Amino acid sequence: MQKLNQDLPLLAGIFTSMLCVIFGSNAVAIKISLSGLGPFTTAGLRFSIAALSIFLWAKITRRSFGIKKGQLHQLLILSLFFTVQLSLLYFGLSKTNASRGTLLINLQPFFVLFLAHYFIPGDQITIKKILGLFMGFIGMAFVFIGKKGVTADVQVGDFMIVITAFVWACNTAYTKRIIDKFETFHLVLYPMICSVPLFFLAGLFWDSTMITDANLKVVASLLYQGLLTASFGFVAWTNMLRKYGAVSLHSFIFIMPIAGVLLGGLVLGEPITFSILLALLFIVSGVLVVNLKTRKYAPLFPPRGI
Repeated sequence: MQKLNQDLPLLAGIFTSMLCVIFGSNAVAIKISLSGLGPFTTAGLRFSIAALSIFLWAKITRRSFGIKKGQLHQLLILSLFFTVQLSLLYFGLSKTNASRGTLLINLQPFFVLFLAHYFIPGDQITIKKILGLFMGFIGMAFVFIGKKGVTADVQVGDFMIVITAFVWACNTAYTKRIIDKFETFHLVLYPMICSVPLFFLAGLFWDSTMITDANLKVVASLLYQGLLTASFGFVAWTNMLRKYGAVSLHSFIFIMPIAGVLLGGLVLGEPITFSILLALLFIVSGVLVVNLKTRKYAPLFPPRGI
C-alpha cells in the first residue's frame, strides 16, 4: 500500500520548492502573453501546447490512454472545473496585476481546508486550521484595502481571481477523492483536451482581438506556460502528490505567493505597496500555520526494508 503524507527526502524537497517557484511565477508569464494575445486565446494556445506535449510523452513512455467504466463522468466533472477555473484566471489576470493575482489565487489552500472538512472523510477543521484561515483572509482584505493604482477594472479582476481560487479548491477537493482510481496523466490530459475547443470558441466571441502581437517575448511566455507549468509542472506535482501526500507538499506552497509578488515587481515593474507586503505576510503566515509541522527531512536514501 502506498505511504501517504510522509516526510520528503532532501532532493524531493528541493524539487518541490522548484515546482512552487515555477507555479508562483506563472501569473507573470500570463501577463506577458496577454500583452499580445486575448485571454481566452492565450488559454487555448497554452493548453494545446501542454496537451500535445503530455500526449507525446505518454505515447513515448507507452502509457495506457484507456479509462474504466464509470470514470468518464468523473473526467467530465474535472473538465468542467478546469475550464471554468482557467477561464476565470485568464480573464481576471487580463484586468489585475500579476502580484495581486498571485496573492489572491493563493487563497486556494484556505478554501480547500473549508471544503475538505465537509467532503473529505477524516479531514476536519481544527483550531490551527481556523487560525490559518483567519490569517489568509486578513491577507485578502489587505489586497482589497490597497488603493494605489487600483481601478474599477483591477477590482473586477481581483474578484474574478478570488472566484478562481474557490473553483480551484473545488477541483482539488474532488481530485483528492478520485486520484487513486486514475493514471496520473489522465487527470491532466483529458480536462485539457476537453477545455481547448471551449477556450478558442470563447476567444472568438469575447476576446476583442485574438492575436495582436505575437512577438518573441509573448511566444516565450506562452511556451513557459504550456511546456513548463501546464505539462511538466502539472504532471510532476500530481506524481509528487500521489507519492508523498498533500500534507508534505502543501508545506512548500508558501513559496508560490512570494515568487509571484517578487517577480511581478522585478519583471513587470508592478508596484509592491505596503498593503501588498502586509497581504503577503498574512497569506504566507496562514499557509505556514496550517501546513508546517516540526519535522526533519527524511533520509536521502531510506534504509532497506522501509
